[in-house]
Amino acid sequence: MKLLRKLRRKLIDAGKFKSYLLYALGEIVLIVIAVSIAWKINDLNDIRKNNLAEDKIYLNLNEELDTNLRLVKRIIEEDTQKIIYLENTLNYIGNSDTELSQSAKDSIINIGDSTFELQDSSINSIVSTSKLETIESTKLKDLIATYLTKIESFKSQDAQVKAIVSNKIKPILEQHISLVDLLPNEKKYIHAKVHAVRSNYSALLANKAYQNSLIDRLLGTQNRLNLARTIRSKTKILLSHLKQELQ
Repeated sequence: MKLLRKLRRKLIDAGKFKSYLLYALGEIVLIVIAVSIAWKINDLNDIRKNNLAEDKIYLNLNEELDTNLRLVKRIIEEDTQKIIYLENTLNYIGNSDTELSQSAKDSIINIGDSTFELQDSSINSIVSTSKLETIESTKLKDLIATYLTKIESFKSQDAQVKAIVSNKIKPILEQHISLVDLLPNEKKYIHAKVHAVRSNYSALLANKAYQNSLIDRLLGTQNRLNLARTIRSKTKILLSHLKQELQ
């Protein structure tokens, strides 16, 4: 820069204004080119950073979706079996204790409901922050937003089913069924099984509140199963689009 200033001073002192103007114009052009190159480098750096951020989002989301696909497979299997148990229990209504087999009784008291926590931390982070703007694919953005809605619907339905079991079915069940029935047929439990208050399955099955709660649970479980199947389908679609973006 010092050399350039000396050159400008010599041209001015020599009265070569035309040469000075040409020189000044050339210097301006050089400055513009230098600034343009600097901007281009910054743009390329920004693009590189955005691409790295986008790839990280895709990888985290891909891992989360893989986990959900495994979980939802188990949910579908268990809910399908649970619906069979509940439908069988409804068919036992009107039967006396002596008419119920041990497998029927086991089906009636089978009120367990597994807990499956579908993952949504990555997809929630994408939707609720500026990360969504780093994704270029409009189709992918729409799929992500729809997927999160389905996950939230499933969690809501799952909570409703568990509330029916805990707040409605379990209290009525405990009024009529002795937990002694759950004990294995071992010598150390013979005394308890002989002297404990007997279960009354026929009274349980005839209880209107129990019948309503049972049907409520059946319908709720069917809705949860349908949502799980929808999520399985949408998970596969989303994984397919992610694979395309990562290629």
